[in-house]
Amino acid sequence: MTFDQEPIEWNDEITLLIDQLDEKSAGDGLTREERALMDVVETVQLLESEGDGLHDFWQSGVDHQRVINSFDLVGSSAMVDVLNASQWCQTRDADRDQYTDTEGEYLASIEEDLYPALSELPEQVGEFVDDELTA
Repeated sequence: MTFDQEPIEWNDEITLLIDQLDEKSAGDGLTREERALMDVVETVQLLESEGDGLHDFWQSGVDHQRVINSFDLVGSSAMVDVLNASQWCQTRDADRDQYTDTEGEYLASIEEDLYPALSELPEQVGEFVDDELTA
């Protein structure tokens, strides 16, 4: 699945914070709030890559439940809903082409809600950063 819409862009403050947290994660570790921000950003990158969207997310080695909790923590209930609805993909073959027609259609219907949920993230993440990560 590839996006016809513009990729998600973070404002300068968030981009700078992400760079700082990326460096910090290699050393001291991150707080739960910082980890949530990084999970959200990394998942957006995965979902927007040239691949199979939600299928790729569920086939990746990330801690899926932590990522879902991270989206919840930043206030994106729409992303939580999309991820929970597609959770069955983690039990499927690594090749999306092996889905039955019904599974493929169901996943496509879930993915129709994905981009609107992603497009809300810059504002939600901005509010989360203001509330939880800035003094």
